[in-house]
Amino acid sequence: MGFPGTWMTTSQSIVYRVVPKCACSTIGQIMYFSDHGRYFDGDIHDARDGMHKWAMDDSKELIEANVHDHRSFAFTCVRNPYARILSSFFDKICGIQRNGKRYRGNLVPQLAQTYGVSVGGEDGSEEFDQIAAFRRFVLFARDTIRFRKPMDPDIHWSAMSGHISTFIVNGGTYDRIIWTEAFNDGMQQVLDAVETPHQVVLDEVPRFNESAGHGPRRAHPVEDYFDDLTMHLVYEMYKKDFELFRYDFENPSNRAPDGEIDLDEVHAILGD
Repeated sequence: MGFPGTWMTTSQSIVYRVVPKCACSTIGQIMYFSDHGRYFDGDIHDARDGMHKWAMDDSKELIEANVHDHRSFAFTCVRNPYARILSSFFDKICGIQRNGKRYRGNLVPQLAQTYGVSVGGEDGSEEFDQIAAFRRFVLFARDTIRFRKPMDPDIHWSAMSGHISTFIVNGGTYDRIIWTEAFNDGMQQVLDAVETPHQVVLDEVPRFNESAGHGPRRAHPVEDYFDDLTMHLVYEMYKKDFELFRYDFENPSNRAPDGEIDLDEVHAILGD
């Protein structure tokens, strides 16, 4: 299986396991800048040179050798599961993508027909009940994760622990897992642990939120989107995420983690 979703700087200073909807655009741009002294012009997910990515055939052998020998500092980044699935909904379900179309073609019409999810008409410009639509989407997301119906789970709402585990199962070791909620502190710890061709000053780094502007603005606080049933479904999908990465399941309004991540525990549980 190798190391899907793994990026590495060309200098091999840093190895990063991408977790969608967890600051991956900003992290990728920081890695790119650390090698080249400039940011990639465009969405870092589109970069085909200046960085090694598992999705590129020329990079696979280099990444595999590096990770197996643990030559570089390896890390990943996680996010509160409540905020993450809500972000996935507004970006991928409500939003019009960079190509001017809906995400995954007929996905949104299928959601409208099968789950009654209404997200603002064909172009996303109409008013709609965000809370009702999101709660129906969560039911759909749960069905994809638990039953793999009506489709396999999408990478943007499949569990973070699933993404992170592939790196461990195939022979990788994480040196750190950082939180998006304390991004600068965590990313600084990563940068302090490595030597890069160019110094990165985090306070000067823009936030490369490539999904910004794709969808409608969230109209309510995070906690308003989650009733008892929706919280139950979220916990069913993301139990390991809450437990391993120390997020508070009981209170959707509390985005911050409530303890330190135990890397030994993460490797033991997700590498099993």
